[in-house]
Amino acid sequence: KGRKPFLWAAERGHSEMIEKLIFLNLHTSEKDKIMWPTLWTAALIKMKPLRSPIEALTVGGALLSAVDSVMNLSLLQEGNAALYLAAKHGHSSAVRVLLTQWQEINEINELNISALQMATQNGHTSLVSSLLSENVDLHRNAEPKDSPLHLAVINNHISVLNSLLSAQHDINILNQRQQTPLHVAADLGNVELVEFLLKAGCDLKIVDKQGKTALAVAWRSNRSLVVDMIIKAERYYAWKEEHGESIRDPSPSFTLTFKQDHSLETRHIRNLLWNLAYHQLKANEWQRLACSWNFTDNQIRAIEEQWSGKGSFREHGHRALLIWLHGTLMTQATPVKHLYELVRTGFPELAEKIHQFKNKTDSRSKKCAVS
Repeated sequence: KGRKPFLWAAERGHSEMIEKLIFLNLHTSEKDKIMWPTLWTAALIKMKPLRSPIEALTVGGALLSAVDSVMNLSLLQEGNAALYLAAKHGHSSAVRVLLTQWQEINEINELNISALQMATQNGHTSLVSSLLSENVDLHRNAEPKDSPLHLAVINNHISVLNSLLSAQHDINILNQRQQTPLHVAADLGNVELVEFLLKAGCDLKIVDKQGKTALAVAWRSNRSLVVDMIIKAERYYAWKEEHGESIRDPSPSFTLTFKQDHSLETRHIRNLLWNLAYHQLKANEWQRLACSWNFTDNQIRAIEEQWSGKGSFREHGHRALLIWLHGTLMTQATPVKHLYELVRTGFPELAEKIHQFKNKTDSRSKKCAVS
């Protein structure tokens, strides 16, 4: 294959052997018959925790001497390849050396991808943090297919996502399809990523090339959990905007979240709502309730889109009631009393059943407590 000992040592990742060969002045910068330069090969190796072949190359002066002696286009392209291979495999030390001695941090390769995008795509949080500390351009406008934030979402790297947002990455940045990261997370149905982006305060009104909001993308993709989360967020942030500085933070017992509620504190009221939805509500009644609670037409439609048969209205009603409960808890209202007062005005029979169910469950709870 036309390889000398130094090239073999670089390919195998033998740092100690590379250092010995450098000490003996036996380091080389030639290519083998496959046209892989020593530097490129070394960057491809998964580096050892303490020392790496690429570090040894640089410390020994092999890289610098090669650059000094053969400053031509092909060598620069090889250095470019080394940077992206090192970024792909998360070799922070190798990337740092290349950026210090040779490469420009915002440079892109022939595929129009930066080192930050490569590191983000592969979930290398420490390398991403290192690049961010070097003032890398987060919003490089070179028509990328996806921004670093989009890549973090697509590849489900929450820790990388957190690092990017902490560095003030634009949470509403658009890709070529005019989609925000939330659009992408909603389409994938990734509850954890959607939760993260919603709590970070992303814009819920942005539409993509097809004119769809993230909510519309979620219901089109039949992501019922995500649909409910986005509706909760829309209602919560609308309430905050309406009340401005006069609002109070949620009770410590109810930490802000848009996920499904499985807490012990709300089990009683959730049981009541389940009974109401599956045993008391009739078809089309939940829509009337939703309207009285200021659900928008799009929110009601988004819930209805997850149709599972003639009895879908029960599931839809239950989801709407749980969304209402989320908003009520976040505004520190008393759920059962609030529900009874609202239902009594338009659904007197339901109100009476709610009252009876509440009294029955209260008495059971007391008996359990005594026993």
